[in-house]
Amino acid sequence: MSVLATEVETKKADAPRPRPRTLAGRSPRDLLGRAVVHLLLAVALVTVAFPVYYAIAGAFMGPAELSSYPPALVPHSVTGRNFSGAVDTIPLFRQYANSAITATAITLAQLFTSILAAYAFVFLPLKARAVVFGVFLATLMVPWEAIIIPNYLTLSDWGFGNTYFGLVLPFLASGFGTFMLRQAFRQLPGELRDAARIDGAGHWRFLWRIVVPLNKPALAALSIYVFLSAWNQYFWPLIITRTADMQTLQIGLTSLRDSEMADPGLILAGVVLSLLPTLALVVFGQRFIVRGLTAGAVR
Repeated sequence: MSVLATEVETKKADAPRPRPRTLAGRSPRDLLGRAVVHLLLAVALVTVAFPVYYAIAGAFMGPAELSSYPPALVPHSVTGRNFSGAVDTIPLFRQYANSAITATAITLAQLFTSILAAYAFVFLPLKARAVVFGVFLATLMVPWEAIIIPNYLTLSDWGFGNTYFGLVLPFLASGFGTFMLRQAFRQLPGELRDAARIDGAGHWRFLWRIVVPLNKPALAALSIYVFLSAWNQYFWPLIITRTADMQTLQIGLTSLRDSEMADPGLILAGVVLSLLPTLALVVFGQRFIVRGLTAGAVR
């Protein structure tokens, strides 16, 4: 009995001692690691959010505060003259509407064409499907700068210069959107298509009744990505439009910056107005972006 007790005591002595724990149930090393991670995230947050904050704060400052040194970080006398001045300097509301119409049309068109192309690559019995899809993806490697002049000359010859059609037509389809939705559609089990075929559902009904509703996160992520890209376009609207009434908001902001009496308050007011749709999409659609972009990562 004494030998058994001795062995038990020996095992207890050789057993590793538990690491000291804090009140939260974590070791000091874990708490230090979490503190470092939170500190780095805070620094990144300030770095990203400060320009947005200063643009919003500066849009409500007067000329004296904007030109003061050291620069003022909080508006002491809130004023709305910058917004009214921006509206008086350029046709801001018309350009705002042009950007909204163009971005919305491009988003809807790319959604429609990407859905149809992705469905064809996944569910239709195409010959040499992998080869065709590889050629389709090869279009992503063609830089936009290489085709912008042919597109401009073609649309100008067709009489689409300085029109909404000219702003939208080169962006009706997207290789990236097709690739993203194809990866999402491939996650659907083949039994769904078999069951729909037994019920008498054709491709069109199966697509819009089953495939599209089951892939809302991917569709939402693609919509947000396309809308933001179209909203922030600069070079193509610059060369295809000729009058201020057809220019988009990004071109109008450049006009504010390049005017002879450039006022930083007017520029910041225009920037804030252009940021509103993008901030709303990012804030309210962040979870759709994450879920949609990771939809085809694991099968």
